[in-house]
Amino acid sequence: MDLINIIAGEMKLKTWQVAETVKLLDAGNTIPFIARYRKEATGELDETVLRTIVERLEYLRNLEKRKDEVLRLIDEQGKLNDELKTKILSATKLQEVEDLYRPYKQKKKTRASVAKEKGLEPLARWIISQLESGNPEEEAAKYLNVELGVTEIKDAINGSLDIIAEEVSDDAEIRKIVRIKTYETADISAKAKKEEERSPYEMYYSYREPVRRIPPHRILALNRGENEEYLTVNLDTDEEKIISYIENKYLKGGPCRGLVKGALHDAYKRLLAPSIQREIRTEITIRAAEQAVKVFAGNLRQLLLQPPVRGKVILGIDPGFRTGCKWALISDTGKLATVGVIYPHPPQKKWDEAKKDIRQVVLENDVQIIAIGNGTASRETEELVAEIIKDDKLPLEYIIVSEAGASVYSASSLAKEEFPDYDLSLRSAVSIARRLQDPLAELVKIEPQAIGVGQYQHDIQPKILEGSLGGVVESCVNTVGVDLNTASPTILKFVAGLNSAAAKNIVSFREKHGKFRLREELKKVPRIGEQTFIQCAGFIRLPDGDNLLDNTPVHPESYQLAVGILEKAGFVLEDFRSKAVEIRSALASLLAEEIAGELGAGVPTVKDIIEALQRPGRDPREDLPRPLLRKDITHLEDLREGMLLEGTVRNVVDFGLFVDIGLKNDGLVHISQLSENYVRHPMEVAAVGDIIKVKVLTIDMERGRVGLSMKEV
Repeated sequence: MDLINIIAGEMKLKTWQVAETVKLLDAGNTIPFIARYRKEATGELDETVLRTIVERLEYLRNLEKRKDEVLRLIDEQGKLNDELKTKILSATKLQEVEDLYRPYKQKKKTRASVAKEKGLEPLARWIISQLESGNPEEEAAKYLNVELGVTEIKDAINGSLDIIAEEVSDDAEIRKIVRIKTYETADISAKAKKEEERSPYEMYYSYREPVRRIPPHRILALNRGENEEYLTVNLDTDEEKIISYIENKYLKGGPCRGLVKGALHDAYKRLLAPSIQREIRTEITIRAAEQAVKVFAGNLRQLLLQPPVRGKVILGIDPGFRTGCKWALISDTGKLATVGVIYPHPPQKKWDEAKKDIRQVVLENDVQIIAIGNGTASRETEELVAEIIKDDKLPLEYIIVSEAGASVYSASSLAKEEFPDYDLSLRSAVSIARRLQDPLAELVKIEPQAIGVGQYQHDIQPKILEGSLGGVVESCVNTVGVDLNTASPTILKFVAGLNSAAAKNIVSFREKHGKFRLREELKKVPRIGEQTFIQCAGFIRLPDGDNLLDNTPVHPESYQLAVGILEKAGFVLEDFRSKAVEIRSALASLLAEEIAGELGAGVPTVKDIIEALQRPGRDPREDLPRPLLRKDITHLEDLREGMLLEGTVRNVVDFGLFVDIGLKNDGLVHISQLSENYVRHPMEVAAVGDIIKVKVLTIDMERGRVGLSMKEV
C-alpha cells in the first residue's frame, strides 16, 4: 500500500505535505514543534490535521503488519493462493483482513469441527454442490462409522450441514453483505428489564430507532443502561430479506436444495446474525466513544485556555455542610497565605460567625475575588458571600468555579508534596483559587478524565481517553508557553520534547544553580541533548532573561532571522527597552512576502516572527473574554419565562449547552434552541467558558431545571 497517497487522498491534502509530515514524525519531531516551526515543510498544516495524519498512519501501518502476519499464518497451513493473497493485500480495512482470515483461523471446538473430525466434510461438499440427481440419504449412508460416533443417517446429514453453516458464516463476501444490510436496515431497540423500576433510563423503556441514525450520546446511554441491568438492548432486522441475499449466492436446485436452505438459515440465525450484530454494536460504540472523546477534548481545550485572572488576591472556598467550608487565601502571585474553616450551614449553622470570619479575611488582605467551588453546598455558600458583599458594600466580586478533579488532585502525591501540612479539603480550596488565577497551570495537575467537561467519559476505555486528552494538554501548554523559571515539573513535562524525568532535572538544576538567564542554558541540564533542546526551546519563556527573544515564540534557530527583520524595520533588539511602541508600528507596516524574499526565509516563518516581535511576552489567553464575575445571587423563584440572562457555558455535549446562570443547577440550551438556523453540533455555536446571552424558556420548579434558548436574544 502507498500509505502517503492513501492518507493524502482521504484528507484531501497534497502528497508532498503528507510525505514531509511523515518524514518529520519518523525523525522524532513532536507535533507542536512541526505545527509551529516547520510550516514551510508541511504547507502550514495545523495540529489537528497533523494528529489525524498520525492516527491514520498508525492505523495503516498496523494494517500492513496484520496483513503480513495473516499471509504468513495462511501460508504455513499450505492454503495460500494468488487470488487470496491479492484480496488480502488490496484490503483497506482491518475488518476485511479479519474476514478473509476467518476460515483459516484456529477455532475452539465447534459443531462443524466435530463433524469434520467424524469425516463428514466430503459429504458436506457433495450436498453443497446440489447436483441435479442423487439421494442425500443414500450418500449419507456411506459415512456411517460407529467408531467415529456416526451411527445414523440423520447424524451424518446434520453434521455435514453444520460444516456448511460454518463455512457460509465464514465467507468474507457474505459477511460483508450481511454487515452492510444489517447496518442499513436494522433498528436498535430497548426495553426495561423490570417495567415498574425507576431509573435514569426510563426514556428508553420502550425505545426504537434505526441504527444508522442513532446519535452517539444515545448509544452510550443505552450501553450504560444495559451494563447497569436496567435495559435489554437488541438489534432488530428483517431476517428473511437478509437470508435471501445469502440464498442468492448459494442456493441452486436438485434434491439437496432443501437441506442447503436449512443450513443457510442456520448459518444466519445461529452464527452470522449474533456475530455481525456484536460487530455492529462494537462499531457504533467505538464511533460514539470517538465522538465523546472529540467533545471532551474540545471542552477540555477551552477550559485549559481560559484567560488567567492574574494580579488579584483570591479567596478560594471549598463548600461543605457537616465538615464546614474550607477556605484558602492566595496572593496575587499564587502563593498560599493562610487557610481556615467556617461552619455556616447545617448542622452547625454558624452563619453570622462565618460572615464575620470571611469579612475579616477580605478586609485585612484586600481580597478582590472569591472563588467558590461548585460542589455540595455551593449555592448556599454563594448566598453567604453575596450577603457579605451586599451588607458591607464591598468592592468584591465572586465566581463559581468548577471543582471537578479538585478532590483527585488533593489526594494525589503531588498535592501532598506541595502542602504536606494540610488535609485534603484545604488543598482543594487552594486548587479552586488557583484554577481561577491560572487555569492551565493548575488543571494540568489533574488527570484530564477527572475534569468534568465531557459526556459519558467514564464509559470510554481509559487508554483511548488518555491518548486524546494528553494531546490536548500538550497542545494547550505549548500554545501558551511556559515560564522556565517558575514552572513546576507537572507543567514542564507537557512541553514538546520533554518528559517527567527531564522536567524534574530542569527544576533540580534551577534550584541548585539559580534562575536561567538564557534558553541555551537548558543544554547544561542532564539529559537535555541537542534534539530535545530543538523540540522544546521555542515553547519556554524567560520574562526576565538576558535575551528578549527568549521571551517570545521565536525559535533559537531563527534568532538571526528575527534580528534581520528588526533591522529591516530600522531597529535593534536593545531598542525594545525604550521604543516598543515605535517598533510595533514599524513591524506592522512590513510586507512579509518582501522580507522573506530579501532574507531568504519562508513567508509563514517571517509572519510568525513579526507577530511575536510586536508583542514580546504575550499570553494568547489574554485576548479571550474574562470570566463572568458576580456580586449577587439568582434564585429559581426569581426567574420568569422570557427573562433575558447572561451566563457561562460550563459544558458542551452533543444535545446542547449547559449554562451557569447563577442557579444551583446549570440551565440547558437544547440543540434545537441554539439558533434559528440548522446547527450540526453545539460546538459550532459556543465553547466551554464562553459568556452568552440566553432567554428563559421553561422552568421546572419540582426538578429544579431550567430550559434556555439562544434564539431571538
